[in-house]
Amino acid sequence: MQGEADQVCLIELPRNFRTSDILAFHGRDPLSLAERVSADTLQKGLAWQGRAACLTLRFHSRHVEAELAIDGAAVQHDAAALAAMVRRMLGLTQRIDDFERSYRMHPQLGPRPGLRVPLSSTPFEALTWAVVGQQISVIAAVALRRRLIQAAGLVHSSGLACYPDARRLACLSEAELRQAGLSRTKAQTLSVLSRLVQEERLPLETWTETLPVDEIRAQLLRVRGVGPWTVNYALLRGFGWLDGSLHGDAAVRRGLQTLLGETEIVTEEYAQRWLAGFSPWRALIAAHLWAMRSSDGDSGVPSG
Repeated sequence: MQGEADQVCLIELPRNFRTSDILAFHGRDPLSLAERVSADTLQKGLAWQGRAACLTLRFHSRHVEAELAIDGAAVQHDAAALAAMVRRMLGLTQRIDDFERSYRMHPQLGPRPGLRVPLSSTPFEALTWAVVGQQISVIAAVALRRRLIQAAGLVHSSGLACYPDARRLACLSEAELRQAGLSRTKAQTLSVLSRLVQEERLPLETWTETLPVDEIRAQLLRVRGVGPWTVNYALLRGFGWLDGSLHGDAAVRRGLQTLLGETEIVTEEYAQRWLAGFSPWRALIAAHLWAMRSSDGDSGVPSG
């Protein structure tokens, strides 16, 4: 049976909150397989305690109303966990006021007031999405993500497909992942990551509370198929860590080329040096460069 608003919470929004950024991030799939977006509402299919669930976020001028409908028998009500997830997803834990005070007079950047980095619903979703999006365009990555969700086969009674958790993804064989369009390396990497998370050898949810960045990086880099870009992107979209250097991201380098008025392509080495001066906000700078490209009509941001 369908849980009908099993869990509900209201979260206050800051005055300059940019709802459109959240809706754009979750509205990347034109087929709306696992997310439905309207002018002021997001519905997202996800796995909650292993069950199919639908998260609904209704945005108002100064608050968001969050509802979580869970299929199956009643589960323990945990409004605190729901609120914590939603706050992370909306970027409300990010100290952007400090960043804007530091760089509002920057001669080139000119931060967009209120810009936060939208997060995935869980660190596992962010990590696996980063693997899926390696070395391909955002359009290709979205299509591949869609096929992965379909292969997992978790569907909420509302009709929304649900992004799988580690347990669900670990049940898929490498052959099934390959049939979903993943390369052999990506299929193997997702299988390993799913097992490690399921066995709590990668305690992603615990890390959301403590954020031991060096430990996270060290453990993830031991997994074949996970490199620095994947780690920094997962830290950004899964945990809200704003100091990962995304100099390897092609769209970041294109944005930097436009920002600086360079006629030649910006190299990874140059981008790394330029971003280094903005620590501890390097990933947030990347988000501003993504936003700049988006406002210029560039929709080809790889995994951004």
